[in-house]
Amino acid sequence: MITIDYKDRRPIYQQLMEKIEELAASGLIRPDEQLPSVRGLAVELAINPNTIQRAYGELEKKGIVYSVPGRGSFLASGQETLLAINRERSRQELAKLAARAKTFGLSRADFLADAAAAYDEGGTEQ
Repeated sequence: MITIDYKDRRPIYQQLMEKIEELAASGLIRPDEQLPSVRGLAVELAINPNTIQRAYGELEKKGIVYSVPGRGSFLASGQETLLAINRERSRQELAKLAARAKTFGLSRADFLADAAAAYDEGGTEQ
């Protein structure tokens, strides 16, 4: 269910956060469903429990999960959670596109105009 790519340059806690967000966005983890325990996931992935705790803490700050003392962490309920996940994904993808556009010499104004046009078209691929 959750895997970590040890060749990836990103910190493990960020990879873990991304995987949980993907599982939530795809519906494999349902709202108010309990996430794997810190200890259990640490054993399963062979990583430090503090790394998992950090990922859960960051997800809680973002409003994606909530914790219940003595019971564990749970996926937050409601459309706001999925909206937050998808919005964050969109921001990440947009940042990559912006960096690429900048590398190729596209002006900020042209990039924004292209982004607006793509948004107005409904995101349909051509």
